[in-house]
Amino acid sequence: MSTPYPFTAIVGQDDLRLGLLLNAVSPAVGGVLVRGEKGTAKSTAVRALAALMPEVPVVSGCRFSCDPSAPDPACPDGPHEAGPGVSRPARTVELPVGASEDRLVGALDIERALSEGVKAFEPGLLADAHRGILYVDEVNLLHDHLVDLLLDAAAMGASYVEREGVSVRHAARFLLVGTMNPEEGELRPQLLDRFGLTVEVAASRDTDQRVEVVRRRLAYDDDPEGFAARWAREETALRERIAAARVLLPRVVLGDGVLRQIAATCAAFEVDGMRADIVMARTATALAAWAGREEVTAEDVRQAALLALPHRRRRNPFDAPGLDEEKLDDTLREAEGDSDDGDGDDDGPGGGGGGGGVPPQSGGPDAPDRSARAGDDTPADAPAGGDGSGSGSGSGSGSGSEQRPAPAGGAEQAPVGASEPFRAKMLSVPGLGEGAAGRRSRARTEHGRTTGARRPEGALTKLHLAATVQAAAPHQRARGRSGRGLVVRRDDLRQATREGREGNLVLFVVDASGSMAARQRMGAVKGAVLSLLLDAYQRRDKVGLVTFRGKEAEVALPPTSSVDAAAARLESLPTGGRTPLAAGLLKAHDVLRVERMRDPSRRPLLVVVTDGRATGGPDPVALAARAGRLHAAEGTASVVVDCETGVVRLGLAAQLARELGGGAVTLHELRADSIAGLVKDVTAAGRAA
Repeated sequence: MSTPYPFTAIVGQDDLRLGLLLNAVSPAVGGVLVRGEKGTAKSTAVRALAALMPEVPVVSGCRFSCDPSAPDPACPDGPHEAGPGVSRPARTVELPVGASEDRLVGALDIERALSEGVKAFEPGLLADAHRGILYVDEVNLLHDHLVDLLLDAAAMGASYVEREGVSVRHAARFLLVGTMNPEEGELRPQLLDRFGLTVEVAASRDTDQRVEVVRRRLAYDDDPEGFAARWAREETALRERIAAARVLLPRVVLGDGVLRQIAATCAAFEVDGMRADIVMARTATALAAWAGREEVTAEDVRQAALLALPHRRRRNPFDAPGLDEEKLDDTLREAEGDSDDGDGDDDGPGGGGGGGGVPPQSGGPDAPDRSARAGDDTPADAPAGGDGSGSGSGSGSGSGSEQRPAPAGGAEQAPVGASEPFRAKMLSVPGLGEGAAGRRSRARTEHGRTTGARRPEGALTKLHLAATVQAAAPHQRARGRSGRGLVVRRDDLRQATREGREGNLVLFVVDASGSMAARQRMGAVKGAVLSLLLDAYQRRDKVGLVTFRGKEAEVALPPTSSVDAAAARLESLPTGGRTPLAAGLLKAHDVLRVERMRDPSRRPLLVVVTDGRATGGPDPVALAARAGRLHAAEGTASVVVDCETGVVRLGLAAQLARELGGGAVTLHELRADSIAGLVKDVTAAGRAA
């Protein structure tokens, strides 16, 4: 087993370290979601935390890590008698993005359950993580139904496995840690709310701190065991502090005045529901225990708010997480006027307002020395406060976006802000797909309504009971059935086929030329595309953005799950110049061709936003029509959003829609309350699906 990087050797990233430590002190806080760019020690910190957790006493031989002093009476390996048990280190269990439901929650042997009446159960990762750490890297890429199962187990402290009336339950209490890069897509707000704390991490811009990070990492890579040994004293001290805080935690007093501050803060920031209040209370209590105090103070409430509220403030995927600290301080002062608990001075850890609290940064095994030689692994006195506050980007509206420099030779206008987004009518791809789970088009999925049965390919996950009994019934006499039980063989088992919804690749092709450059009209166009992006986010689609103007088209955003990145690109989109419509369609064709090879099961939906005009070169309209027929020949589902305005209408967008083999809809008709089924299902050429 490889030697993990010491937790105390991590440089900076104070919010990240504090969030993990508070959950180690009080798992009831509800876990932590770590958001940030790649290469910021997210995974390193999580894996290092396990070495600081106290050892876990377990019942010998129990696959579900039952506590010998209070064994779970419903344990599938039980019943257990109380006894001394054995001790083992706390586990860190990693959940892969591509894990199946059975791998997460465990699997029942359906054949034995039907034929022998035995609940033969193979534990999953939730059982392995019981009383330890469950780590989900790239949690935003995890299938939604797995995230739901994961968070339900974390909330209830138990996992339930149901298969056709056969039920198994076991305890599943763990410290849940998820990490994600927001550029790869966001979690749904409902799922964000289920994480107790969220921290933002970013690479430090301080030169000395970056030097120290590299120095320590090189020293660790050269000699992991020796490096860990030099940090053993700091690791032991931190481990003992966690254990002491756990002992102190039940004695910490949460006064009525502090509770009033918590409630006032949540009300002032208009967070939904009551989970935020509960998480803040638990976090503030853990902060007090971590500081060695038996009473929660106003500064604990402030730090708890900075950790528990930012991700609950998001109203749509284009909002950057964050909290107005000046408003927070004002709210706490006002609430403090009604109570005698705590004080509002900012002289505690993190009082300067960097976001979250700052755990003590160990000076390391040796005295700090800025002049340390290259390659020397003696830790330096890194500046307090990591660069973890983040600078939320990706706002989908407003006028604060950066403007690109005008390309040479282009008659470019400044970017126009998007109009207010609206609820868009759902566009879907016809036929039945087999893509990733989502909420747009019909597809064969693991979850949904049962439509039939088939022989299982690999492990059986969803039993079709009636079809299984029907397959086994004719063979009962030949198999020597004598009792009441049904004699079932592997070949009799039938997998239920289900129909649900899939996510698609929605590729936007947006006209940014002079013909669309009237500022008011372009604002409406951006608002419409923003509305479709919001719809794509809610339906778990991938999105891409192709724009065309001047002499060429460009891929403004390659297909991604990050719709807020698409919104940011859209907001800064310049306009002006000629209208190379054919170039935009051909560029989209190239993008879809590559994506079909990369992810053949994900069906595309082409959304062309244009007034249909085309300029540049001989007969540009005919050239655009030929490019449209290229998409139609491949059966690409498409819709044209007609942006033409004015009294005289040429109808070029509708003509382009016919060439694409799809439908056309005006900006007004795109609204969910205005359209009457025109594009409920987008017609694809040939309807081959």
